[in-house]
Amino acid sequence: MNQPSPPLESSVSATWLLYICKACGLIYNEQEGDPDSGLLAGTRFVDIPEDWECPLCGVTKSDFELYTPPDLDALKQASACAPAARPTAYFNGARELPGIVVVGAGKAGWQLIQNLRTQWPDAPITLVTECAGDVYDKPLLSVAMSRKLDRRQLVKQTGVEAAAHWQVRLLSHTRALHICTASQTLRTTHGPVRYSQLVLAHGAESAMPAPLHPGLCWRINHLQTYQRFLAALGDAPRHVAIVGAGLIGSELANDLALGGHRVTLIDTQDRPLARWDADQAGQPLLAAWSNLAIRFMGSVQLQSLKRQGAQFALTTLEGETVLADQVIAATGLITPNRLAKSASLRWNNGIEVNAQTLETSEPHIYALGDCISINGQSSRYIEPILRQAQTLAAALIHAAKPDAALTDNLPPYSVRTPVVRVKTTSLPLTLH
Repeated sequence: MNQPSPPLESSVSATWLLYICKACGLIYNEQEGDPDSGLLAGTRFVDIPEDWECPLCGVTKSDFELYTPPDLDALKQASACAPAARPTAYFNGARELPGIVVVGAGKAGWQLIQNLRTQWPDAPITLVTECAGDVYDKPLLSVAMSRKLDRRQLVKQTGVEAAAHWQVRLLSHTRALHICTASQTLRTTHGPVRYSQLVLAHGAESAMPAPLHPGLCWRINHLQTYQRFLAALGDAPRHVAIVGAGLIGSELANDLALGGHRVTLIDTQDRPLARWDADQAGQPLLAAWSNLAIRFMGSVQLQSLKRQGAQFALTTLEGETVLADQVIAATGLITPNRLAKSASLRWNNGIEVNAQTLETSEPHIYALGDCISINGQSSRYIEPILRQAQTLAAALIHAAKPDAALTDNLPPYSVRTPVVRVKTTSLPLTLH
């Protein structure tokens, strides 16, 4: 049976609509469709089957809503800062000139840009990021409430300020959708971006094992999500359920309790921080929490998570139900694979890279940070990113200037066992 032909653009181009996933922010454009999941260009949103899933986070069609792109000129007038969603600076080149394109404005992306700019002042660099591109320390998100840090104290530089400082063309509030290796083009929600070298630094995201659901719980992995979570909490003390008592879950429980909220911390293990069994950190931490409003539920398996009025009901296999005002998933990290799959990159518990250069299995495409793996091993901490950025900057410069002498003769990146510092202020810990 032949596929129905999409409507002619000349007759309906003015009526194409955009829809945004409320869970992860993916934008569905009716004009472009989503060929990767079988939706031809021109497929109307109303014609999409009800069981269709968001290709990024897995929620269903019902979790999308009509989306109107922001008015950039209005944003500029309303903001005390420069505009957050338009290209700001492009050093030594026209907009169409392919250069180094970095996807992701977290620690990995900005660290690489700093290293590149220091050694290669006139390199054309474009930064593509789903957020505003603000420079901040993500580890502070798990202690910001108890330290009474607001956004102005968390953000070191706005994305626009950092782009101007490092002479980068910034495409903020822009989602990278697909990599075309044949034409060396990155397809984004703001149009195609050509590259000579592409760097994936989009990080990892919180896992969402059943019965958790993106529409029912928070995954606090970015500043913008953290701000929305605080807005949802409001000013009154709330009851927050946190699923997962590892590093992030324990830090958030500690922070929320010190911020005046009541916390139920749920885990399948019998104590917090059970991954670090040799350090035996769980029991001392529970003792340090004895005066805080933290209830730990260990050796518990969740059976369901549902809305119940204005609250959320978490039911265990044992039949106990916990009612909470907000729910946080702190159940580990996974690497999104959509971009990697679009370029057929080799995958091994993350985007597999060569330790010598951090190049992927596809020429001209590199990766660093939380999204990579070396021999199947990932390392999702800050310290490895600093060394990865040095190795990758040298590799990119050598790829563009093979005859040029590098300022530093850097060794390849090597995986090291990290020392982990847990920011539970009630009992700060160092784990090995």
